[in-house]
Amino acid sequence: MEYKTLRQDLYTYMKEKYSCSPEFLWRSYPDYAVFRHQDNQKWFGIVMNVTRERLGLEQPGAVDIIDVKVDDIFLRDSLLQKYGFLPAWHMNKGKWITILLDGTAPLEEICEWIDYSYQLTLSKAEKEKNRPPKDWLIPSNPKYYDIVHAFDHTDVIEWKQGRGIRVGDTVYMYVAAPISAILYECQVLETDIPYDYQDRDLTVTAMMKIRLTQRYEKDRFTLDVLKEDFGITTVRGPRSVPKSLSTVLKA
Repeated sequence: MEYKTLRQDLYTYMKEKYSCSPEFLWRSYPDYAVFRHQDNQKWFGIVMNVTRERLGLEQPGAVDIIDVKVDDIFLRDSLLQKYGFLPAWHMNKGKWITILLDGTAPLEEICEWIDYSYQLTLSKAEKEKNRPPKDWLIPSNPKYYDIVHAFDHTDVIEWKQGRGIRVGDTVYMYVAAPISAILYECQVLETDIPYDYQDRDLTVTAMMKIRLTQRYEKDRFTLDVLKEDFGITTVRGPRSVPKSLSTVLKA
């Protein structure tokens, strides 16, 4: 489909990719269009039409521009060496840049910086949803569940879901005393399975489905090894796996 202006191309791009429509907030500037996240209301782009003179350009007339957030000083300085990229107009020059919408910068590249700005301004919750798969170390207490024999007849079980764990993540099951060692690597297949259990020592509100992908010998990743080699002194709840340990576990 063809559009009359690059501005319209960008409107369509943000609508199709992010379900985000332009907001026209200023009566005095009816063609200034803001794009922002719905949850945290942060802007990730603003399209404007300003005179070239205000941008420090010598050519006469006005031009469409878009401001996007780029808060990495080295990256921003590198971009400002390119044609079509200028210090931010209207926004914080230390954290934003202006891109000319006159064909100087290609549409594909402009869209890349819109994507960069979008990711940079996501809320913490949305960033968590969009993060890559993560490795977790989670405790299992034989007092409450016989994890040692849980995988004797099946590779898939349901387990209490820890906060932040998502489908596609890897969980390493640390079995508490008297074993005190990591015994299993599992892949998370499903999360947010409703469950309601509570007693004096344990509360469970959601379960996850996990699949066994690897077993470890009881004497390989003991608590003593975790302490001495990886600085892990206790495993009391779900926690991220240090990269050094993750590398060895996956070897």
